Amino acid sequence: MTWCILILGILLPQSLAHPGFFTSIGQMTDLIHTEKDLVTSLKDYIKAEEDKLEQIKKWAEKLDRLTSTATKDPEGFVGHPVNAFKLVKRLNTEWSELENLVLKDMSDGFISNLTIQRQYFPNDEDQVGAAKALLRLQDTYNLDTDTISKGNLPGVKHKSFLTVEDCFELGKVAYTEADYYHTELWMEQALRQLDEGEVSTIDKVSVLDYLSYAVYQQGDLDKALLLTKKLLELDPEHQRANGNLKYFEYIMAKEKDGNKSSDDQSDQKTKLKKKGVAVDYLPERQKYEMLCRGEGIKMTPRRQKKLFCRYHDGNRNPKFILAPAKQEDEWDKPRIIRFHDIISDAEIEIVKDLAKPRLRRATISNPITGDLETVHYRISKSAWLSGYENPVVSRINMRIQDLTGLDVSTAEELQVANYGVGGQYEPHFDFARKDEPDAFKELGTGNRIATWLFYMSDVSAGGATVFPEVGASVWPKKGTAVFWYNLFASGEGDYSTRHAACPVLVGNKWVSNKWLHERGQEFRRPCTLSELE
Repeated sequence: MTWCILILGILLPQSLAHPGFFTSIGQMTDLIHTEKDLVTSLKDYIKAEEDKLEQIKKWAEKLDRLTSTATKDPEGFVGHPVNAFKLVKRLNTEWSELENLVLKDMSDGFISNLTIQRQYFPNDEDQVGAAKALLRLQDTYNLDTDTISKGNLPGVKHKSFLTVEDCFELGKVAYTEADYYHTELWMEQALRQLDEGEVSTIDKVSVLDYLSYAVYQQGDLDKALLLTKKLLELDPEHQRANGNLKYFEYIMAKEKDGNKSSDDQSDQKTKLKKKGVAVDYLPERQKYEMLCRGEGIKMTPRRQKKLFCRYHDGNRNPKFILAPAKQEDEWDKPRIIRFHDIISDAEIEIVKDLAKPRLRRATISNPITGDLETVHYRISKSAWLSGYENPVVSRINMRIQDLTGLDVSTAEELQVANYGVGGQYEPHFDFARKDEPDAFKELGTGNRIATWLFYMSDVSAGGATVFPEVGASVWPKKGTAVFWYNLFASGEGDYSTRHAACPVLVGNKWVSNKWLHERGQEFRRPCTLSELE
């Protein structure tokens, strides 16, 4: 039967390639000012149109009174030579002036401003990227669609709601990614809000069209059939729904056919995708997301007793003898140390101001080709700052050297990063593994021996640095820094340092980091005889 294959897809517009506003909250704040400027321009246009209409209204009222009088006694009215003159003058001159006023385009200023500003607008990629960020936050932090739609997120200052149109858009984005699990969730949320009486340009037929197909793709044939029937009650002539109804009924008839073998039935069912979140390539996904939610492995009391807070003078460094740095042990293996009040607010603002004009989409090094490329699991923008270009950057570099005892002359430049909507960097290693021997070959400074990470902002919710291998979670705190060794003293990689930047749920996350390399540390951190020490 030809109608057995009438399950039709739904076409959506393609997004365009674009650097992406959504990858940096810091740069997205510029869009707020852009929109404010446009609103001001729009209000000026409205005022100009109102002034124009007011002039036309006054003219109309004046002529209405005049013509009302004149039409009562036309001959007597034009018999007055002044009235006759003014009538001719009005029709010959003043009506032409009124015509010019009516035809005058008051929108030139607004349209010109809009045209100029449009080149800085986000595009389809930004909209899709921001939508995917919401889906990512939904999964990572176990949020239901109603919670997100009502804006009930922890730490929010400016509560915001999702309309039916917004929920529908999120469902469509999931649909284009063949993510039928999220398509179902968000189309159901859109339908729920419509049922509650929300006024919308989106109708139930459109929502049910996506929803029924998404449910079918996940293997719930009974529900797909029910939703399709509901759609046809609203629009009996819907071509796709009528085709789908016949197809669903055909499949169900085959399943109920007693002459069909159980193998045939199981074969049919396996053609449909299993319901739930799509299978993920990331092996430690569950552990990673638990740590992001603060549900990680709890350290035993015996291990906790070995963690201390202390004053650190950088091995009798003159700069820290009278004003030692405040140190706190965050974790024991790998040893993760937090330095408190180690960078001032003034220094942070200078670093951010230097970085903002240079922020570009963060990249990773392809382990096979060695090329730098953007990836979906790193949502941020970054910039690199050299010590020679500003004394503050130079001072920060020397502070790292003084407190770690490691030579920063072979380190990479200070990298400043700002995370975007749901910004994250999924689990990764900072050091090059044995299958990546050429990762830092161009630098000629060996592997990344250690990582120093400054937190340059507080984050209202989310944004932790987590270590899935050991269960450690380090939460952002403005003005602090964390430090750990990526390599054992033997030069072997410490695989327990695999870490991730959790998605930012609410807030704006700024960090800067310094990757220190092996060269220059030969006498500062001598090699040991044991491979894992």
